[in-house]
Formats: sequence, structure tokens, C-alpha cells
Amino acid sequence: MRADRLVSLVLLLRQHGRLSATALARELEVSTRTVLRDIEALSAAGVPVYAERGRHGGFALLPGFRTELTGLNHDEALALLVAGSRRGAQAFGLGSALASAMLKVVDALPESYRDTAAGAAERLLIDPETDLLSRRLVAEEVPDAIAAEVLRAVFAGHKLQIHYAAVDQIPKWRTVDPIGLVTIRDRGYLLATRSGADRTYRLSRVLAAKELAEPAQRPDRVDLDRAWQERSTQFRTGGDQVTVLVRVDPARREDLVGTALAVLAEEADSDGWLRLEVTFQDPRHAEWALWQLTTNAEALAPQWLRNSLRNRAAAIATRYGVSS
Repeated sequence: MRADRLVSLVLLLRQHGRLSATALARELEVSTRTVLRDIEALSAAGVPVYAERGRHGGFALLPGFRTELTGLNHDEALALLVAGSRRGAQAFGLGSALASAMLKVVDALPESYRDTAAGAAERLLIDPETDLLSRRLVAEEVPDAIAAEVLRAVFAGHKLQIHYAAVDQIPKWRTVDPIGLVTIRDRGYLLATRSGADRTYRLSRVLAAKELAEPAQRPDRVDLDRAWQERSTQFRTGGDQVTVLVRVDPARREDLVGTALAVLAEEADSDGWLRLEVTFQDPRHAEWALWQLTTNAEALAPQWLRNSLRNRAAAIATRYGVSS
């Protein structure tokens, strides 16, 4: 649409300061003649575009010119407003900054978009705090001071000292080379290296943080998605993990898979139930996951897991047995 192209032209001039008609045509993927017509249309509409002659000439906007045009169409504005409703930014301590940014987005929208986009955003809810069973989905809180220090080190490429409380360990100070930050299900993680080895730290377990002046030893560019996939694979294949063979009612399959680290094999039994080979983080994790499924699942192997579940069930039966 021509209106969108005119907005894009203004934004290009605001970003680059001065561009030739040829450069504008290349950026907008139109002919030079079309660019000249668009320049005339902008001038007629009161946008202060002026031409400079000569070898280094081109078109530019008068210094200090501002416009409420953002280049956003209705769907783009709606996407930003909906994205702003997500809670993931809380994991990085950016919640207040995101709220402020969303206010500026709404304020900068053309009036014709403002009411319709904001109204449409009110009809979409992303990641509510509770699910249909009223189970509260609690996002992990990270103190603003800690989040700010971690962010500065990540963005500046400096080493970072963290006072970290690993599970079942006394908190210790560690000096790491930060690579990037990842949020998943409202949990924030710092991807880093320590003495050259890959490390992943949950931000909610960082008790204190201090950016150092020393440059971090890390590559100039990083593919965070690939790095996260590699860390996830290492996590699933390390530690005290156990493999379990289990039969499960198809109606509860997702409950089982949702708690397991990985599904190694799956097939249907003759009675309609599913037989799965899955891995859990450790024996306690496996026992907990199978216990949640009550009679909708049966652990077939290993035998220690069957014994643990039987003993737990017997203890419950004894507790609630008929009184004499």
C-alpha cells in the first residue's frame, strides 16, 4: 500500500539522515520515479522533505522534525501490545521497562489505530497466572538489582561474579563469562562458560551479582537457540537420570510426557493403553511422576520403582485403614 510505503520512506530518512533517490528506491523496492512522486506527496502533506544537490546530495528531513507515524499497521501494533502482556520480561527484571515501552507504543500510534488495537489486545490473554484447574503458575522473581547487573555484563561483554545457590549446596561465588539469557515458562537462565566449560545458571538462584571490568572470553556472535538446545541435551543425558518403562492411559499421556525429560520409545498395547520408555532426572523424580498418575499408569520396570510405589501405596492404605 502506498500509505505504508510513505511511512517507510519517512522512517528511512529519520534513520539515515540523507539518502539518494536511488538508495531509497532500492530500500523500498520501487522505481526512482515512484520515489520522486512519493517525495512530492510527502511535501504536499506538510512533511518537511528537502533535496540537496551535488555528488553527495539526496533527500533529508529538516533537523528536529518529529512525527507520530511509527510505520506500524494495525496488526503490527496489536502484535506488540499482545507481546507486552507476557510475563517473561519479569525474569530479566525488565517488567517496568516493558510496561513503559508499551505506553509509548500506544501513545505513538496514529489515532485511527490506537483505540482499535488497544481494544483488540484486551480480548487476548497470554499466559495467565492460573490454569483451568486454578493451579497458580508462579513466575520466579529476580531482584531488579541482580537482573540489572547480569544484563549489563551480558550486553557489555564483561566477566560476571555471581553468588550462586546450587541445589543442595552451600552458596558460592563464581566468576563466569556470560554468553546470553534465556527465559522459558517464566524462568530465566544465564548461559555462560566457567574456565572454558559450558554452564547454565537459573537466575532465581543468583543471590548477588557484580559486573567486572575484565572482558569476557566469548565468541563475538552466538546462536542462543542452538546453544540452548545443546545445553538441554546435556541436561537430559547427564546426572543420575533413570529410564523407566511404563504403561499409561492415553488420556494421561500428556501428563506423563510433560514431567519426563525425554520419550525414548512409544507403542500401543492391545488394550488401547500406551507403553512408553521415558527418562527422569533421578529416582525421586520418577517416583513422584508415576505417583501423580495414580491408577492411570503402571510402572513396568525397573523393579525398584515398582517396589517404591507399592510401599508408598501400602503406607497410605495403612494410614486410612478401617479403625477397630
